[in-house]
Amino acid sequence: MTTLFGIKNCDTIKKARAWLTAQEIEFTFHDYRKDGLELQWLQQAEQNLGWEQMLNKRGTTFRQLSDEQKQNIDKESAMALMLEHEAMIKRPILIHNDNYFIGFKADQYSEVFA
Repeated sequence: MTTLFGIKNCDTIKKARAWLTAQEIEFTFHDYRKDGLELQWLQQAEQNLGWEQMLNKRGTTFRQLSDEQKQNIDKESAMALMLEHEAMIKRPILIHNDNYFIGFKADQYSEVFA
């Protein structure tokens, strides 16, 4: 079972979906905005990837935080922010055979599905 998590209109998600489709790899797409985001899933992803790797610091939502919020971010506050603002989760997150991967690079996906 392969599941890709993210936001439908994200450019990186579009690239990952196109790559998976071109390679004829069956997958399910879970759109955080359409399908929701559960705390249990977020905790499981964090255990596998780490909150530091999951937190999208490049996005507009993160940049809009106050300097104090950015400087005092820890696991608890990061998890709360990601749960409240799904755009703060780096994309995509791919789960394949119970292994978690973050981001999209064709070379990495080629290795995952080799």
